[in-house]
Amino acid sequence: MMTPLRLLPWTTPEGKPCYLSTDSDQSRLSRLADDLEAAQLDSGEQVLAGSRAVLADTEAGEHAVRFALTRAVECLGDVLRIAVSRGARIGVGVGADVGEYDCGER
Repeated sequence: MMTPLRLLPWTTPEGKPCYLSTDSDQSRLSRLADDLEAAQLDSGEQVLAGSRAVLADTEAGEHAVRFALTRAVECLGDVLRIAVSRGARIGVGVGADVGEYDCGER
């Protein structure tokens, strides 16, 4: 049986998805991807908290709101990529196109 490709939490310099083919979830590259996903999720929590604070501040200017929204969009893109990757590995949403969740260049 062929092991499905794992969507990695990073892209090529051209913004195209990267995939990993391995027989082990404990390979060095698999562990690196797991660590990066954990860091991206942690960053998302921090950005969410910061964005909520900016939105709660009635004195926040346009620059602060745009900055918070930009960071939130980036993190949402990361979280959706992680969800698609993990869903594919457990057989949920197989065939989902991560390009649908592309939030643009950073």
